Amino acid sequence: MDRLVNTVRPYAWGSLTALPELLGQQPTGEPQAELWMGAHPGAPSRADRGDGPRRLDELIAADPERELGAASVARFGPTLPFLFKVLTAGIPLSIQAHPTLAQARAGFAAENALGIPPDAPERSYRDANHKPEMVCALGEFEGLCGFRRPAEAARLMAGLSVPGLDPLIGLLAVGDESEALRATLAAILTMDAESAGRAVRETVEALARTEPDGEYAPYARIAKDFPDDRGVIAGLLLNHFRLRAGEALYLGAGVPHAYLAGACVELQANSDNVLRAGLTPKHIDVPELLAVVVFEAGAPGVLAPVRVDGTPGEELYPVPIDEFRLSRFTLDGAGRTVDGRTPQILLCTAGTARLTAADGTVLDLARGQSAFLPATGTPTRLDGTATTLFRATVTV
Repeated sequence: MDRLVNTVRPYAWGSLTALPELLGQQPTGEPQAELWMGAHPGAPSRADRGDGPRRLDELIAADPERELGAASVARFGPTLPFLFKVLTAGIPLSIQAHPTLAQARAGFAAENALGIPPDAPERSYRDANHKPEMVCALGEFEGLCGFRRPAEAARLMAGLSVPGLDPLIGLLAVGDESEALRATLAAILTMDAESAGRAVRETVEALARTEPDGEYAPYARIAKDFPDDRGVIAGLLLNHFRLRAGEALYLGAGVPHAYLAGACVELQANSDNVLRAGLTPKHIDVPELLAVVVFEAGAPGVLAPVRVDGTPGEELYPVPIDEFRLSRFTLDGAGRTVDGRTPQILLCTAGTARLTAADGTVLDLARGQSAFLPATGTPTRLDGTATTLFRATVTV
């Protein structure tokens, strides 16, 4: 077992206080957005095995089968298939979508062939992997996810009485739902600068006049943080959601989304590929975004955990992929056990946990601490008072 030393990513949208509170640290006055746990080369965790902290990706590369197990290596290759995070949003994240595996491979190869540096701001593909993801709320967590029905989006826009939105309302009534949504998003993102500036300004002013607790409230908060951004309008096409602690949401390839406020754990395939549509000063590749987004309307499907047969105390959040598996334990003084057939990261978010390996090695986790358990094939015992211990692993 390895206690992990993890990197905090200080993105501008991060909360000033949520991550320091979880980690038992004093706020720095700077945003702290994401705590990365895993082996992504952008910010790999470090593990101390008695000879000083070493990068987890390097430890895995040195002996993949020892760290990941033969089954995981055979199925997913010699790298940890998932990236585990704590994400805290102080202001909205960008509206974004992620590619399929085929799109990621093609896009990564194409940008490499063009000689675009890996860290270039205009780069859309940082790696050749897809990025399905799941978020599980640590408290109230709010965001946008998936498209509204075109008629519902048109109603929302019409209720603002903004002349600049009239052409978009018209587009939402043309063709089938997919065609209407594609045409409308494309129009928002390709509108000439003068028309877009006027429409955004009028929309921001209209949203400021709406009821503070009404259906426009999340969009009004977005407008306050991004008063000059086309994403203020694009966001009106998307469903608003609110999760309570312990509720989760799964987002597959092509689903547009934006996280607005709150803290969550996020588990995703090991990728950093993002195609953006607004609420950001970063690069927006409109043609690639439109190729990646799936233009289907539907309400977000909120997930509740289900008990795992054969593993007392474990509750699973089911997802349709195998690269990651998220579950949680509640430790109430009764010992629990996790098997050691797959690589896993355990994260304590409330209370304390004691991990005891088959050889008697003990590792204590306080709130905010995490551990990497290699695929030794032997079980690990869990004890303590943790009210929430998350387990991230794979399905093989």
